[in-house]
Amino acid sequence: MKEKNQERDVYVAIADPTRRKLLRLLADAEELPLHELTVQFQMGRTAVSKHLAILKDAGLVADRKVGRETRYRLLAAPLQEIKDWVSFYEKFWMGNVALLKTLLEEEK
Repeated sequence: MKEKNQERDVYVAIADPTRRKLLRLLADAEELPLHELTVQFQMGRTAVSKHLAILKDAGLVADRKVGRETRYRLLAAPLQEIKDWVSFYEKFWMGNVALLKTLLEEEK
């Protein structure tokens, strides 16, 4: 059984390349039905649905029924957490590179 926190963890959700590709496909469209997403992968509809369910649990996608089909759309707001995390380390590395550059210039 999954822990409640893990079901909603954005980092866990985007760790899989299939789910990252699903997010990319949804970012390029307003909304896509499951059958259009499934044809982009070498796996069945059930497997794609399971990946979408993980993304939904993480708050990264929303779904809605239109007749007999389920349509999905991207909810990008949770990705801000990842952007903020990466931004912190980007500042860290840029600061260290600048320090290294200064030290190397002093050595000359």
